[in-house]
Amino acid sequence: MLEQQLKQCLEALNPTYLEVVNESSGHGGYFPGKESHFKVVIVSEAFAGLRLVQRHQKIYAAVGDLLSPGKIHALAIHAFVAAEWQGQDTTSPECAHAPKA
Repeated sequence: MLEQQLKQCLEALNPTYLEVVNESSGHGGYFPGKESHFKVVIVSEAFAGLRLVQRHQKIYAAVGDLLSPGKIHALAIHAFVAAEWQGQDTTSPECAHAPKA
């Protein structure tokens, strides 16, 4: 549910590539169905000429109240313009509080 809402909100930035990954299962306190931690990889010309913090602000504005308490707890953002996108590593680090296998 939150994952789909996040995708819909980010479509407003007219991405040429959009990947939303629910990483909740890799974090402490996870239970099946929990949606709290996401990673976004987005390529859009809407970021042209913007510094990293400005790109993040644009994304925060697009997702609105999905980042409010009780919804998305953490959002990892990888925001690029097309010329920057090739070969970028968007791998997420392991969470120190991840459930042990």
